[in-house]
Amino acid sequence: MTIETDEDVAGLQRIGGIVSLILQRMLESAAPGMTTRDLDRIGERLLAEYGARSAPKLTYGFPGATCISINEQAAHGIPGDRIIQAGDVLNVDVSAELGGYFADTGGTTVILPTTPLKTRLCHATRIALTEAMKNARAGLPINGIGAAIERTAKKYGFRVIENLGSHGVGRALHEEPEHIPGYFDPSDQRILEEGMVITIEPFLSTKSRVVAEEADGWTLSGAKGNLSAQYEHTMIITTGAPLVVTRH
Repeated sequence: MTIETDEDVAGLQRIGGIVSLILQRMLESAAPGMTTRDLDRIGERLLAEYGARSAPKLTYGFPGATCISINEQAAHGIPGDRIIQAGDVLNVDVSAELGGYFADTGGTTVILPTTPLKTRLCHATRIALTEAMKNARAGLPINGIGAAIERTAKKYGFRVIENLGSHGVGRALHEEPEHIPGYFDPSDQRILEEGMVITIEPFLSTKSRVVAEEADGWTLSGAKGNLSAQYEHTMIITTGAPLVVTRH
């Protein structure tokens, strides 16, 4: 999507604020003994309260209101009977539609107690998002986003999950530009344009460079023992710093 009117900006900010608030509520509510289904119901209830619709359910028929992934699961985890336990690395991804506009956000937390490795993983992934956003300006190459993420991952001793990445969003959950890699791809000649609406979502991991689909047909997981983190914002590209619509 490319911004055309002030109404477009307002619509994105409206749904962006909603998914951001829901993400924060879910991360704050996560506790040992809950199932991921219990946590998803919090998101489902809040979406209904705001009149928003779950984007993965609306777009793909996903069997949950939100995506909840734990430890070896990097993305698209189905809410279910899995019990959240102390020490888990928990990722929540919330995307939704309201009034024809879509926004997408995500975040990771460690269910206490944490470890130095888990804390560093989350910190590094947040820094990767911040650094990538510095390269998200009109006229700059799209591959600068992945270069910043890859550089940050190496600095902190982590890997980038290469088959997960950022993407266009706005009038649909996934739009052009499709798959913005989280690593530097010199063959990618695309340029960021003013008004373009995209997500940036670095996926950093302790072991895996790729993830594979589990038998459930949705969940994407790394190697046994792998841990990963993801943080995500939806933003509008400008000639200066991007306008983040999912900042709570």
